[in-house]
Amino acid sequence: MKKIFVGLVVCGLMGWISAHAEPPQVVAMVDSPDKVLHVELSLDEGRISYAVSRFGVPVIASSRLGFLLRNTEKLERNFALATQATRSVDETWEQPWGETRTVRNHYTELTARFTEQVKLKRSLDLVFRVYDDGVGFRYAFPDQPQLKDVVIDDELTEFAVVPKATAWWIPGGEWNRYEYLYNRTPLDQVGQAHTPMTIRTGDGLHIAFHEAALVDYAGMWLRRVEGQRFRAQLAPASEGWKVRRQAPFATPWRTLVIADSAAGLYESNLELNLNEPNRLGDVSWFKPAKYVGVWWEMHLNKSSWATGPTHGATTANTKRYIDFAANNGFRGVLVEGWNTGWDGQWFGNGNDFDFTTPTADFDLEGLAAYAKKKGVHLIGHHETGGAVNHYEKQLDAALDLYARLGIDVVKSGYVADAGQIERNDGDGVVRREWHDGQWMARHHLRVVEEAAKRHIAINPHEPIKDTGLRRTYPNWVSREGARGMEYAAWGNPPNPPEHEVNLVFTRMLAGPMDFTPGILSLEGRGQAVQTTIAKQLALYVVLYSPIQMAADLPENYIKHADAFQFIKDVAVDWSETHVLNGEVGDYVTIVRKDRNSEDWFLGSLTDGNGRVLSVPLSFLDPGRIYIAEIYRDGDDANWQSNPFAFTAEKREVTSTDTLTLRLAAGGGQAIRFNPKDKQ
Repeated sequence: MKKIFVGLVVCGLMGWISAHAEPPQVVAMVDSPDKVLHVELSLDEGRISYAVSRFGVPVIASSRLGFLLRNTEKLERNFALATQATRSVDETWEQPWGETRTVRNHYTELTARFTEQVKLKRSLDLVFRVYDDGVGFRYAFPDQPQLKDVVIDDELTEFAVVPKATAWWIPGGEWNRYEYLYNRTPLDQVGQAHTPMTIRTGDGLHIAFHEAALVDYAGMWLRRVEGQRFRAQLAPASEGWKVRRQAPFATPWRTLVIADSAAGLYESNLELNLNEPNRLGDVSWFKPAKYVGVWWEMHLNKSSWATGPTHGATTANTKRYIDFAANNGFRGVLVEGWNTGWDGQWFGNGNDFDFTTPTADFDLEGLAAYAKKKGVHLIGHHETGGAVNHYEKQLDAALDLYARLGIDVVKSGYVADAGQIERNDGDGVVRREWHDGQWMARHHLRVVEEAAKRHIAINPHEPIKDTGLRRTYPNWVSREGARGMEYAAWGNPPNPPEHEVNLVFTRMLAGPMDFTPGILSLEGRGQAVQTTIAKQLALYVVLYSPIQMAADLPENYIKHADAFQFIKDVAVDWSETHVLNGEVGDYVTIVRKDRNSEDWFLGSLTDGNGRVLSVPLSFLDPGRIYIAEIYRDGDDANWQSNPFAFTAEKREVTSTDTLTLRLAAGGGQAIRFNPKDKQ
């Protein structure tokens, strides 16, 4: 009887406390410039949370903020608002290269300082920048004696999505880094996801979750906690904690791009705008361009990275590619396997690589001079095999060598399983890091900064994710960070027809990708590339990069000369970009205007389903006649049964016309619009 009575008292007390607890109190709020989005910051018994609504409709429900810290109390409870301030910014800045020449940066900013009311009385700043098409927020640790050495075990940042939604995502924290096919599931069935993660609600609202300005910090995964509530999960570090910094400092921005359509997601510049302006000054020395190279033949097993009878990176073979590039207007020639260290097992084991010593059958100095005489530049290659300290010890000498030889773009590589980057601090202990951990974030910036001093651009594969840092460091021109074309050669399974359309509205939201398109042979290593020829051409417009590879073998381009003409003609640097239509994973049509001429280029892709799309040409100059050079799927084309069916034709068009694009299953269409008065 006594136990029952005690139980009733406890239950009654808890009920009384619950009934008399104060509801969450809104302590600060901010609207986007045109009041599309509204953000509120609240305190619930000292815990900070935020919420986002769009046109008054909740999008993100109350979501907690804070940190778990090493060897001290977490930063989550007992806060009170100390100060707040807002400001508005409306500016336009110019990209030295990019999808558009100019970018508008228009937002309202709220900065709120919260201070603990008991014990340590630490302070934490929250900065929200609210755009009409999204929200970015970050934490800032002020200079304070009670929290100088900040050791973060994890963030407590939450994203509680209100409307039921479908998600497109790849797993975070798995062995193959970012190189997975995209899952399409209900949002409440996501496990742990990389960003960008894209969702579409039942009423058509689209949201992409990502981050911006990832500097000296661990990359963020999204871990589903329950229902549609997610929590930031920081990439691990070998020390056990996730991040260690000295205050004052700010974290990366946590970003939500919010739009009525998939097209609106792609056209947003939120992540770029949240990065700091160009720190490098004049970067006109970087030339956006197309390139060919000794690469695809290795993926076909026609040649090898290792030395021997099938070595691809020979002087004679490279001269063949240089001649092909010169004859067809390509600026660059990439050569992989040119340096010593490729023999044996180099995957995840790159300590034999020498970044200044070519193999005996590769005349680096002579080839650089030969290329220069032909108006071509060699593209450098630094594969680390994950041995990052080994690479860093040679970095200065390797970049100096390239700078002396006029090699002004470097493709780097970090081929190792996730969590297996080799770190050697010289203390006799080999540590293992993640590709997207804090240690690798520092490494990548070091490479970019050292390269910039020598007027060299960087294109890393197996990289850390893109978070818009190309604005601050415009020599960080592209990267991989997803399943690229090589998976079409040997992937099990290969890239399916919907893969590239998925990329447009997921991975490509982060920034340029070195996808390496243009496989006109449609042949991989004993398996077909799941595409039509026309779709391969459309990829040059749809999947943006300021360096675009014509990845197929030279002989295949000669064989398919009619389609190859578009690859030779297509631009790589743009003054305008518009998404004319699109649905995640289904189809997309993008038009871009060449920054160096008055030509427009169109690319349209579909998944495994054939489609008919109507495209108004209102983006063209009114009253002007254009010659539309059309590269389309043949009438009976199909990626499975007739992938080579292809038609090239021309017609006159104006801005008042509407084109009907007929896309075969797994197909696409590419068009060049050339003003008639400029011919």
